[in-house]
Amino acid sequence: MAIENSSKPVRAAQRVAGVRYAVRDVVVQAERLRKAGKRMLCLNIGDPNQFGFAPPEHLLSAVEGAMRRNQNGYAPSEGIAEALQAIESDAQARGIRNICHTWVGNGCSEVIDMALTALCDPGENILVPSPGYPLYTALAAKLGIEARPYQLDEANDWQPDVEDMAAHCDAHTRAVVVINPNNPTGSLAAPETLRSVVRLAAERDLVVFADEIYDRLLFDGRQHTPLGSFDPTVSVLTLGGLSKNWIAPGFRIGWGVVSGDAERLQPWLEAVRQLGRARLSANHPEQYGIAPCLQGSQTHITEMMKALTTCRDLAMQRLNAIPGISCVTPRGAFYAFARLHNVESDVRWCSELMQETGVVVVPGSGFGQRPGTQHFRIVLLPSTEIIGEACDAIANFVVRQR
Repeated sequence: MAIENSSKPVRAAQRVAGVRYAVRDVVVQAERLRKAGKRMLCLNIGDPNQFGFAPPEHLLSAVEGAMRRNQNGYAPSEGIAEALQAIESDAQARGIRNICHTWVGNGCSEVIDMALTALCDPGENILVPSPGYPLYTALAAKLGIEARPYQLDEANDWQPDVEDMAAHCDAHTRAVVVINPNNPTGSLAAPETLRSVVRLAAERDLVVFADEIYDRLLFDGRQHTPLGSFDPTVSVLTLGGLSKNWIAPGFRIGWGVVSGDAERLQPWLEAVRQLGRARLSANHPEQYGIAPCLQGSQTHITEMMKALTTCRDLAMQRLNAIPGISCVTPRGAFYAFARLHNVESDVRWCSELMQETGVVVVPGSGFGQRPGTQHFRIVLLPSTEIIGEACDAIANFVVRQR
């Protein structure tokens, strides 16, 4: 006997209403234009594999070997022993002490999700950089916690404004996020800035989420200082993974290293372990690539940064020559965050740019920006030919808009 279905729509959970992800949201419009026959110049997605970069051979060999040895079942919930040992040894070599817990996740995104879920209750808040990676605000919306933006200072190479950070703290603040190198600005935080963040975290009893997924992708011979290396007593979650440094975002392998006072951190870390057991394990065979990556040759990074430097220098020269656009030179990662002057809406500007020219960039408002300013993010991964053509199209578009 047929059962009569209700005509009412299936209601979506309210927690999803605030979830936004600007990097992917622009793809919907771009795909419509592509299907209509428009040639697209995509400068929106930070996926190096789409632009001809590839993982190093020792990573691929290690993962293939693990698959052929049938390491294809469930892994230990926290990660395989050799990967955890390599991650901790690398962290210690970079000056991080008092390591309390390390685990591997299905990408850094899962590690962040687990850490926030185990740390924060609805009604509490975290401090996030503005501009910053939109995953944090999306997860906060899902978890029912407030993501309070603190500003990065564009006039000071996008350094975190620690005074603004402190001004947004209250009794319900649980954590502060520092993305270094930063996505979307490509900035690199100075050691003195990081030291100030660590002091604030100690004073306010905050957990620092040190998102350092781009820590080896540095321009002009610069050095990266891990935030977790300043004070072994401060609670720091240092985040890393294979996606950017080792050009394997599709492997979905990230990790977290927690350092600080083990006794004080124990309740939170037990909650993290509980969530890890509930989801069984991260991707298994890919974990066998972690130790070779951390311990093996890094020549692919040197080659990648050489290519990225050429693209960065071209983009900076061309963008800063366009009237009404200015851009701070990136120091790390593979992004640039350009400012639009005398523009009322970066969302509308980016949409019209895409429709008229096929150039796909991401509105700055999707990452957060100082009120009253407008920006857009580009990736520096495409060839110099594509970047040059895109900059030509942007320049001509700006002229037509005046």
